[in-house]
Amino acid sequence: MFPFPEEPEVPPSQRAAGPIRLRYEDVTQDGRLALEGLPHALGEVIWQNLFVDDALAAAMRESGVVPLLTRVALQGTDETVSVRKPLHGEGRYQLAHAVGADGAVARIFLNMWVRVSGPRGRTWGPPPDGAGESVALGRVFAEHVFTRPFGPAAQRKVLRLDLAGVEPVPAVRADFVAAEQLLVLPRGAQPLEPAAAPDATATVFGLDHTDSNQHVNSLVYPRLFAEAALRRLDALGHATGGLLARAAETAWRKPCFAGDRVRITLQTFALGDAVGAAGAFLPDTPAAPGSAAPRPYCCVRVLFPAPHARATRSA
Repeated sequence: MFPFPEEPEVPPSQRAAGPIRLRYEDVTQDGRLALEGLPHALGEVIWQNLFVDDALAAAMRESGVVPLLTRVALQGTDETVSVRKPLHGEGRYQLAHAVGADGAVARIFLNMWVRVSGPRGRTWGPPPDGAGESVALGRVFAEHVFTRPFGPAAQRKVLRLDLAGVEPVPAVRADFVAAEQLLVLPRGAQPLEPAAAPDATATVFGLDHTDSNQHVNSLVYPRLFAEAALRRLDALGHATGGLLARAAETAWRKPCFAGDRVRITLQTFALGDAVGAAGAFLPDTPAAPGSAAPRPYCCVRVLFPAPHARATRSA
């Protein structure tokens, strides 16, 4: 697995727990929870329980300060569940800051963690051994950076929180992971191809990819990236029928919008008995002669462990 930010100790006021409802597509054919089934736990456990009608949330709205999602890390287990049973989430949040090379405050974070568990089960067929036992299903980490997205350009960066009841600069210090850092292959990885290369298929975003935040939904990127990784692995002769992503990390520089045309560039690798890919979403436009290489909208890496014993292999 990739390194995962561990949960800090926080007071009860920064913790919450609650049920998580499953969509049918959140559970794969072999009963495991897809990584896409994890992130909405942030909304159901933390946002709905800690930030709806919360004084901090109200103060942010009044001041125009918004925590924008900048990084998400996901990990899933091999336990199986039934789509008919709700899951359980336990989450927490923490305010923190990062410093720049000069030692001055450079960013203020709202970081969140949720652990997801549920009763072992199966949607169809006989129940598995230990059916009904509570088992760990996965965890999610989300990093948000405070900004003023609707303010003048020179005032959008938030370096202190002038909000009632909150430290202007949170005492906790956290590291900032630039999106491009995800392009570096994990420690111990062996490349399956000499360098990153563009996916054969361009992506054109439409309204189907967007959400109420008026841009491409954050979960669209890791899903499309995993699809590109599977295409590349297939082209390299790797069997893909038994692969299921069990770890993924996405970091954003800027959002995409309906109508944008992008190209995924990625490099596949082997890590122990797993395979994976690291890459970026780039503008799919011709570069002007002599111009600098375009910076990515976001960077992603994904890991597929060796085929699971219950997974169906391709014919």
